[in-house]
Amino acid sequence: MITTTISDFRKDMKRYFNEVSQSLETLIIHRGKELSVVVMSLDEYNSLKATEHLLSSPANEKRLDSAVSRHQRGEAFEVDLDIE
Repeated sequence: MITTTISDFRKDMKRYFNEVSQSLETLIIHRGKELSVVVMSLDEYNSLKATEHLLSSPANEKRLDSAVSRHQRGEAFEVDLDIE
């Protein structure tokens, strides 16, 4: 996690955006008496939203846990996703 003040962020936005994009770190911008904000890369945001969906219901969470357990035990399987 990277932190900065709004003043420093304004001075060097491009560098902060590059750092966040390349490192997948989140950037916390403190705004004095205002609420702080978080900046993250689009890839990290999309990953977060995908995880949120996967855990959005007990059934999804159970399927994901089962798949992770099978993978950890080395029980790999192949699925043909070629749809014609």
